[in-house]
Amino acid sequence: MVSDNSYDVTKWSAGDPREDIGEVINSIIADIKSRQTDIDVRDGGKPGAVIYIPPGDFRLRTQVVIDVSYLRIEGSGHGFTSSSIRFNVPEDEWSDLHELWPGGSRVLVDLPNVDGADESAGAAFRVDRDGSPRISSVEFSSFCIDGLHFEPDGSGMHPENTYKNGRTGIYVGSANDSFRISGMGFVYLEHALTICHADALSVHDNFIAECGSCIELRGWGQASKVTDNLIGAGPDGYSIFAENHGGLLVTANNVFPRGTSSVELEGVTRSSITNNRLHSFYPGMVVLRGACSENLVASNHFLRDHEPWAPFLGVDNGQDDSYGLLRISGNGNSVIGNHFSEAIDARSVRPSGTPPVVVRLVAGSGNYVATNHVVATDVRAKTGESAYAAQVDALLTTASSGRLPVTSVQVDAASAGNTVLDSGDETQVVIDKAANAFRPTPTVGV
Repeated sequence: MVSDNSYDVTKWSAGDPREDIGEVINSIIADIKSRQTDIDVRDGGKPGAVIYIPPGDFRLRTQVVIDVSYLRIEGSGHGFTSSSIRFNVPEDEWSDLHELWPGGSRVLVDLPNVDGADESAGAAFRVDRDGSPRISSVEFSSFCIDGLHFEPDGSGMHPENTYKNGRTGIYVGSANDSFRISGMGFVYLEHALTICHADALSVHDNFIAECGSCIELRGWGQASKVTDNLIGAGPDGYSIFAENHGGLLVTANNVFPRGTSSVELEGVTRSSITNNRLHSFYPGMVVLRGACSENLVASNHFLRDHEPWAPFLGVDNGQDDSYGLLRISGNGNSVIGNHFSEAIDARSVRPSGTPPVVVRLVAGSGNYVATNHVVATDVRAKTGESAYAAQVDALLTTASSGRLPVTSVQVDAASAGNTVLDSGDETQVVIDKAANAFRPTPTVGV
């Protein structure tokens, strides 16, 4: 028996989903609201619905507006493929490619870019509802949201490398509870996923890459998790960003370059960044700012090396090497058992002649830094025209010209009352021992 609350966009009576899936989904939501009007029928009344997007290309010319709880929009495949690699292949070679565009159940965002409009105006899916209770249990699963193209931004970059087009995948503007984003693909969007005022949000097992910013948790929130995602942002955007959250879990993510940071938190408390693999071409990989306190940063693998792909050579986030790979402002944070690999050319270090900083405590007190391992090597980086070959070659190369001197931990004067244990020897830690507790890592032969 087919449920009255299950819909297929290709079988709906209104609109053509291949020309404007937004119009179709909005019509389906209107039908749900017209049928589910009573809030209390036999201990129920508003069960919500499932909207299915089968494999295929579905252009979106009308923004989808969601204001009902218990709605699941699902497809049959996230369909991600690298548009960046393809757009940097000469056009006369495109005919030799097996695929040219992303696939699966694919929504092609074709909204107009309106100058001066806010981020929500360019969203393919906008969730917004006032009143009580908060909108709850909206799910997006197993389909692709593709922004199609980036646009010129005056930088002189190839237009398809700017990460700018005014398009957002999903924007949640109102307070929400128990949302789920899973198995999705996001590609070529200026903002992939922006969620404000989240409670018990799960962002899990998604492929979010080649977007200006990937995951942004705005406003405030609690008890949410960002787990097991593959993520890669642009040099002016965030890979994972959260502000004013408590109880946030960021774990088991594989974060690629080129985001301005891998994880950035502002005003976040009692949260965890654990067991992630973080890779960046710039300093400032993990940043805790705005009095972030009582957070755990543990068992992560940090890799900082050089950009190997020719189209992005010379692009960075504007920070020099004294900024720190992990930078903390706040109180009572724990940094335990992380591995840091810094494989850069000593001749490229900025400011010249100064050791790069790995962990930097900028402000605050009571922070605990213990048993972190730093491997720093002076390498001569290679570049290439093939993104995949150049990156894999860079990742697998461990030969170096020698050891790279670094400051493994720097404790600024504005940060006191901290404990630093076994995270660098006497020559690698910059600390006021009268204001902080310090135990160096033992050195061989001493």
